[in-house]
Amino acid sequence: MHDDAIHTAIMGDVISLEPFPVDNGWAIFKADGDSVTLYINGWPSSQWSESRPAELEFEYMNWMLAAAGAIFAPQDALRCLHLGAAACSLPRALTHLWPRSRHLAVEIDAKLAAAVRAQVPLPRAPVLRIRVADAAVTLHARPPGSQDLIIRDVFDDRGQTPESLTGPAAAAAASDALTPDGIYLANCGDQPGLPCSRHEIRDLAAAFRYVAVVAEPGQWRGRRRGNAVLLASNTPWTPKQERDLARRLAGGFPARLLAGPEALRWAGL
Repeated sequence: MHDDAIHTAIMGDVISLEPFPVDNGWAIFKADGDSVTLYINGWPSSQWSESRPAELEFEYMNWMLAAAGAIFAPQDALRCLHLGAAACSLPRALTHLWPRSRHLAVEIDAKLAAAVRAQVPLPRAPVLRIRVADAAVTLHARPPGSQDLIIRDVFDDRGQTPESLTGPAAAAAASDALTPDGIYLANCGDQPGLPCSRHEIRDLAAAFRYVAVVAEPGQWRGRRRGNAVLLASNTPWTPKQERDLARRLAGGFPARLLAGPEALRWAGL
């Protein structure tokens, strides 16, 4: 598949392009108008729009953008580490919102990384570098204080985050790699009642001074499964920053924020 095929898919009606093999199965780009979604083994993994680069259809990705917007100014030169790359939806959106940012996206699937770099309209190095590597190994190797933003968005073929990226050791590695004002954002695919998120918040609280969790109302009420966003920082957020994030979350993909002491009590701490 070449650039002209992607362009045709973006500009046409609903078009499904041919599946292609990757190291961990198969993938396919599907387009609807100027929005393109990458599916891996049948699951939607990444999405982007040519005309709306900062607007993403996945609710959890919008929550992550909202969290970054509540703490970082548009002129900040962010150093961002993405654990899990796929089609680099978030690096693409963050580059649009923070033009001075620099991104390292880690993808374990070499064939997928090559296809994405060849076919998706992404920023080039040094703005965005895609590294084929194990995300956990990369996280543990980052120099102390080298990142302003770390985003974890990694799932195995069972739809679960690998154990190497959860637990106390991974939380401590993320904490060490961040600047004092940096933030760690983790996508947690969870069951109704958010049991995995509770467990991860306890691990994060042992490594960070501040934790929070974002989920949509049905998840908080135990009515549905879905993606929660876990947030951690070495510097506690101010009430103003929390209010700003809550306001941003009330937009197109409404969600509830539980932060600081409330998040700790919810997690059983």
